[in-house]
Amino acid sequence: MIDEVVLDLKAGRGGKGVVSFRREAYVPKGGPDGGDGGAGGSILLEVDPSMRTLLGYQTKRRWAAERGGDGGRARRTGRAGADVALRVPVGTQVWLSGRGTKVGEELIGDLVEPGMSFLVARGGGGGRGNVHFASSINRTPLLAEAGEQGEGVTVKLTLKLIADVGIVGLPNVGKSTLLAALTKARPKVGAYPFTTLEPNLGVASLAWDSFVLADIPGLVEGAHEGRGLGDEFLRHIERTVVLLHVVDGSEPDPVACWRKLNHELEMFSATVAAKPQVVAVNKTDLPEVAERRGELEAAFARAGLAVSFISAIQKEGTGPLLRELARQVRQARRPHVPPGAERVPVLRLSGEAGPRVERAGEGVWRLHHSRSERIAAGSDLGDAAVVTQFQAELRRMGVMGALDAAGVQGGDTLLVNGKELEWA
Repeated sequence: MIDEVVLDLKAGRGGKGVVSFRREAYVPKGGPDGGDGGAGGSILLEVDPSMRTLLGYQTKRRWAAERGGDGGRARRTGRAGADVALRVPVGTQVWLSGRGTKVGEELIGDLVEPGMSFLVARGGGGGRGNVHFASSINRTPLLAEAGEQGEGVTVKLTLKLIADVGIVGLPNVGKSTLLAALTKARPKVGAYPFTTLEPNLGVASLAWDSFVLADIPGLVEGAHEGRGLGDEFLRHIERTVVLLHVVDGSEPDPVACWRKLNHELEMFSATVAAKPQVVAVNKTDLPEVAERRGELEAAFARAGLAVSFISAIQKEGTGPLLRELARQVRQARRPHVPPGAERVPVLRLSGEAGPRVERAGEGVWRLHHSRSERIAAGSDLGDAAVVTQFQAELRRMGVMGALDAAGVQGGDTLLVNGKELEWA
């Protein structure tokens, strides 16, 4: 099962605002009418209950949303960029990872319900057209803004199956056969270890209830350390409410087998080990198991367990087992929210930082300020009239304090978003 993938996501940049003035007959001095740029497209994750894995993202790891359209004359706003909606299975978790940092360091989303939509990278806002820079003392504004950059993020998606009952056991104890006997699932079944290489799901139906079972691939000693891909398989147990522990009755010491697997559960997670557990001794269709039934029942009783005896292949004893599982699920099930599901807020980038000025050389300074950089990018700073208006806008936005504190003086060169202007 493909249940982990890292994606690079880039939301669309906002479109540019424009500098424009009304040009109409009999209106010789039309006012500013430059429209705003359209918003850039965002990237969302949408839960699709028909999906089982993250396989589709193995071949394409980079996704980008559309840029917003530029504004137009007559106050026309640019077209908004199209969003990108990436479909994911129920049970997908979203982990934030900055470049150069450990992947999966912060959980930002847990998608546990069909139809959920999660905004993971927001598109940039459109730049303002020159109509927004008009004032009582500036009736011919020559400034406009470039659009905001869209959010860029690297995320790791991990999948945890959501099931009511997790069927666990050592390899080749008959878990897949039992899943088929209890539900209409048709998992691959074979008489050799590790036939099951990915979890299988099935729905068990009773007259009054139904619940989902997951056949977890066989766990081996050391599974909690990743041996035999055990840590990947164990992750799917975390969302279940009840464990069905299947033991091979033909083993020399089935109780020891039960203890061995429980040790792996405890080492992986105390929460998982504490889940309600139903134990089923399988393969009673074999004469040697049928003959030992009393002995095995007494051995498990000494360990404090009342067990069910079944033959998955013959479907013997599966009815009472199914009813006991239904009772345990009803008792343990939490309403509405699957266990382990968390309502994690969408991560948002911090608000715009204040202006920062750094020395770039003798009499040369570089201004770092998002709004100022966007105006510089959207305006013609080669025009002296535009520069005058730009400096006035910097004063209006409160950037002057940072420039004065840094020591910027008249005649110095100010660099803003790669553009140069002489400070006056």
